[in-house]
Amino acid sequence: MAKDVLCEVNNCVHWHSGNKCNAEAIYVVSHKGNHASNSKETDCKTFDPGV
Repeated sequence: MAKDVLCEVNNCVHWHSGNKCNAEAIYVVSHKGNHASNSKETDCKTFDPGV
């Protein structure tokens, strides 16, 4: 498992200085079922704007 998960979305409640994600788990989904060809076909469902 990765030690550091990087994220540049600084309005997410899991964002931490240094562009680190401090969520306990990361959930990424594909737009096309269970297969993606590139990162543009995925979304981070862990994102939480906290509003």
